[in-house]
Amino acid sequence: MSSRRVLLVVNVQIGLVPSLPAASTILQNIALVLSHARRASPAPLIIHLRNCGEPGDPDEEGTPTWQLLHPPLPDSDELVLNKRKSNAFAGTTLGDEIDAEAEIIVVGLLSEFSIKSTCKAALQRGNTVFLMAGAHGTYDHKDLVEAGRVIPAETIQTQVEEELDKAGAIILEMKYLPGLFEGR
Repeated sequence: MSSRRVLLVVNVQIGLVPSLPAASTILQNIALVLSHARRASPAPLIIHLRNCGEPGDPDEEGTPTWQLLHPPLPDSDELVLNKRKSNAFAGTTLGDEIDAEAEIIVVGLLSEFSIKSTCKAALQRGNTVFLMAGAHGTYDHKDLVEAGRVIPAETIQTQVEEELDKAGAIILEMKYLPGLFEGR
């Protein structure tokens, strides 16, 4: 399957949401991007990436919390790919599904892991990558070097955006969403 524009919805799973800071805003923005993509003409290829966690993890494979928060619409061409690594291109058929010339819009969870490594892999393939600011997120982290100082999720998200911007990704604010999928 080939499409000029692709939306990757990364790790938006029931079990990964509960302790996500700013969850309501991030999830609302992800749902808004997905809604725009689903209504676009021509429609982009929509691929949901689902992380397969280890036993006991909130995204443990096959459990109710492993399920997608926004499953594909019935009778749609949306794909679901299960992944076991942060880089969604590793160990999956994602590279076969996405044309090397495609523009990829990325939303989802966890910014410093799956979002960052998947975006970098797409850039290395030669894809144009758009990361939607405000539509990706992570958790607060304890800094082991600085005696347990907490690094806020928002700081991590901003650092990821800066790093990906330097790597060549295009960081888009939500205000640019209208028309993002139309006529491309």
